[in-house]
Amino acid sequence: MIDRRRFLTGMGASLAATVTTPAFGFTGGWRAADHGVRPGVAEDQGRRLQRLLERASLENQPVFLEPGQYLVSNVTLPQNTRLYGVKGATKLEFLGGDHFLYCENANTVDLQGLVFDGRLRPVKEYADGNLRVSNAQSVSIENCHSTNASAYGLIIEGSDGRVTNNKVDNALGYGGIMSMANKGLTISNNTVQDCANAGILAYRWERAEDNTIITNNRVRRIAAIKGGTGQYGNGINSYQCDGIMITDNHVSDCAFSTIRSNSCSNIQITNNTCLRAGETSVYSEFAFQGANITGNIVDGAARGISIANLDHGGRLSICANNIVRNIHENVPYADEQHVFGTGILAEADIAITGNVVENASRFGMLLGWGPYLQNVVASNNVVRKTKTGFYVSVVEGIGTASITDNVISEASRGAVIGHRWQEAVTEDLARSSTKKFPSLQIDRNKLDS
Repeated sequence: MIDRRRFLTGMGASLAATVTTPAFGFTGGWRAADHGVRPGVAEDQGRRLQRLLERASLENQPVFLEPGQYLVSNVTLPQNTRLYGVKGATKLEFLGGDHFLYCENANTVDLQGLVFDGRLRPVKEYADGNLRVSNAQSVSIENCHSTNASAYGLIIEGSDGRVTNNKVDNALGYGGIMSMANKGLTISNNTVQDCANAGILAYRWERAEDNTIITNNRVRRIAAIKGGTGQYGNGINSYQCDGIMITDNHVSDCAFSTIRSNSCSNIQITNNTCLRAGETSVYSEFAFQGANITGNIVDGAARGISIANLDHGGRLSICANNIVRNIHENVPYADEQHVFGTGILAEADIAITGNVVENASRFGMLLGWGPYLQNVVASNNVVRKTKTGFYVSVVEGIGTASITDNVISEASRGAVIGHRWQEAVTEDLARSSTKKFPSLQIDRNKLDS
């Protein structure tokens, strides 16, 4: 007679023996160790890993790498790549060669829980980073760590998807994360630090709508080893990417700008914390139309916020509800042509409202430069502890500017002073007539008695 309890216990044990144990929290998929790719092997496993990924790609299977060190080189990721490891414990190290990890024209690239250590070994120009993914229909890089890159830490080009919850550091060639001409990439919740020339970049070689979203990242300690006057040394830098959003990031200790946008229309730079920039902290410059710069905290810079270059078509902006403080005149290069120590600089077709500027060493706000002053409204702002509250250009040919209903306190050289470029040429216009300058409206500002 069969004992029912023993029968059920035996059947359960038999079933358990036939069920595949989930690998590192994932069900299904292939264990790399079962296919000859094992940690701790003192030889190049790049070809072996690539062959495994190619076989898995044909069957749309994920591959799991156990914790440990894997020495690899010249790994080309196939059309359907799903490669997973254990965060912080599965480490791919580059032995040298043309490229480290490279992928082109894939359907799906999904990388999770991996460390990419470039060992500062050079790669060929076509690769240009520890990992390069070009023209992927869907890319996801999550919970990975890219370190010791001789060029970029990560490059994503012409793709759609997300780069999230990663750490990128010690990119000693160019920068941490490069987004190049993508199709709706989200770069979020990453930490990018200790890079030689840039933190996060969004670029296009030809100007077009890009729609990249850069949000909730922490970027810090970005140098400018290549020098220059702003081409390098920026925490977050966008170029010719229309429709981009740079929001809710924490950016600090950058050699030049915390956030720098060049020729990007319909851009939003909002709710970022920007600390200790070496030059201009938040910059919208050159040929842009439409910039919303609101809700940012800027503490420490040679300029706080600059919205400039009407001479190149830069216009149409909102600068509102920002806090700008502790603005100095120390810049990392010799320059006698430009004015530093300014809280907010603006030129054309802009409403500047609800901002608080405190402790700017030279000007609270600088409105216009030479003839480049057009349709500027500065109202309901608080400016305090500066030499001059408002610089306004009074060169022949300026357009309309309205400076009204502001609180201007502790401005030692005057509340509103007209300038011809660097030269102050008027008395305090907030306390005197502006009849000589019919295009200026300066009214109802609250001044120290």
